Amino acid sequence: MFKKQSASSAFTIILLILAGEAVFVLPFVLARIFRPTFLEVFAINNTQLGSCFSVYGIVAFVSYLFGGPLADKFKPNKLMAVALFLTALGGFYLASYPSLFLLHVLYGFWGFTTIFLFWAAMIKATRIWGGTNNQGIAFGFLDGGRGLTAALFGTLGVLLFSFFVTSNINDTSLSERQSAFRMVIIAISLIVSVIGVLVYFFLKNDTYSEQNSKISQKLTLQNFKVIMKYPSVWLLMIIILCAYFGYKMTDVFSLYAKDVMKYDDIDSAQVGTYLLYMRPIIGVTIGLLADKTRASFWIVIGFLLMLCTSLIFSTTFINSNETILFVLSIIIMAIGVYSARVLYFATLEEAKIPLALTGTAVGFISIIGYTPDIFAGPIIGYLLDASPGVLGHRHVFMTMAIFSFIGLLAAFAFYKISTKKNA
Repeated sequence: MFKKQSASSAFTIILLILAGEAVFVLPFVLARIFRPTFLEVFAINNTQLGSCFSVYGIVAFVSYLFGGPLADKFKPNKLMAVALFLTALGGFYLASYPSLFLLHVLYGFWGFTTIFLFWAAMIKATRIWGGTNNQGIAFGFLDGGRGLTAALFGTLGVLLFSFFVTSNINDTSLSERQSAFRMVIIAISLIVSVIGVLVYFFLKNDTYSEQNSKISQKLTLQNFKVIMKYPSVWLLMIIILCAYFGYKMTDVFSLYAKDVMKYDDIDSAQVGTYLLYMRPIIGVTIGLLADKTRASFWIVIGFLLMLCTSLIFSTTFINSNETILFVLSIIIMAIGVYSARVLYFATLEEAKIPLALTGTAVGFISIIGYTPDIFAGPIIGYLLDASPGVLGHRHVFMTMAIFSFIGLLAAFAFYKISTKKNA
């Protein structure tokens, strides 16, 4: 019986991991890994792509508020499966290369499918899976596994793109690159659909036990009032906002590799993919450390690393002749970014947030915490387009340094408050 339960538990977290990243591959991972190619085949610039992310963020902003309580009321498998199906449907439409206006509409659609139906349900299911004493490893598995899933998607995308590009990438025409990239989009959309089927039929409905959801059967304003009384909730808003801005900055590494390090399209895409392969290693390691110490402590460390490396990237130290420094800086920044990202929801247990109100808390915190979906893209895009090349990248990383410093202050304050609560 124990082995059967363990197998079921492992299968549950694997499904959560697969679904948790698959739903975001089409809106974000493709553009992160293939950013130079993405801009070329859609004939848009960084600012215009950033505006697409903003539309996504605006729809997500509203979706967080209402999607959180929804996750406290309904079972996860149906919500998450429908989200995956609809997101994949948007992927098939993306393969038709819609106009810029319709690309904005598509990103707004994805803001609804990935957040309103999906996000809080996934977080709550993961928190319950981790229990009282294993929140770090639960979210470490989730985010690390999502990183590995994204890396596998990225590797598959690069392989498919390379396969369908029949000659040297620098000698291909725009139409040839569009045709190759279309095959990448279609293949990924099909995989997302298959994962949706698996989630619908095999994600156990007892992931949410009845005793943990009794007080959340009604979508009431009272639940929000309870959550708002926790000072740690407000600090988590700031922590997630700053950490998520840092995570959004990983979108530009492939472009940095091309603009500053002078890599070609395929090599620059591989930089983004290699970065994703670091995520599972960091996620699981940090999760284990957090369970033995405190999640908030490692978030503080994460922000320190983000601050140091963003300051390095904002200088002239890294150029096409400094490959080793470039690689080391990316590794250190990845450790910082992923440490904060892995653990910020693992702190819900540390902050003593009621389990039954997890969805409501996640929704409320995410309203502010994930606003970088609205403003990060346009800011990054504007800075890159206003000062093309090295200077634009320096401005972008200086902006990240500011957010890292603010996040560091909020994380330290959270650590001090949780220390008193857990004394």
